[in-house]
Amino acid sequence: QVQLVESGGGLVQAGGSLRLSCAASGRTFSRDVMAWFRQAPGKEREFVGAISRSGKNTYYTDSVKGRFTISRDNAKNTVYLQMDSLQPEDTAVYYCSARSGTAIEVVTPIRYDYWGQGTQVTVSS
Repeated sequence: QVQLVESGGGLVQAGGSLRLSCAASGRTFSRDVMAWFRQAPGKEREFVGAISRSGKNTYYTDSVKGRFTISRDNAKNTVYLQMDSLQPEDTAVYYCSARSGTAIEVVTPIRYDYWGQGTQVTVSS
């Protein structure tokens, strides 16, 4: 049984930082591309960024480039999302996801195989 469990969400003021974690189990973690998505109320789920299986390559949506950083620790089966300079428009439920394959420029949710339950991030102005 594949499980992805996010943690680290919360309430932060604009300009602040949060670090999300996603712990994976039930699969060979190092074989999966890992990604973060987010979904704000009334909006579609949006791609945030992805990281290659080795962790050497990352890909981000334009709105978070330079502010968010994805990393992974394959020994700990964990992927991270460091979020800096947070803005109110970053408020959303953040989800981690996993997919087989090697491409990281995959932004469509339906192409991801596994999902966590999500963690709420709220940025106050």
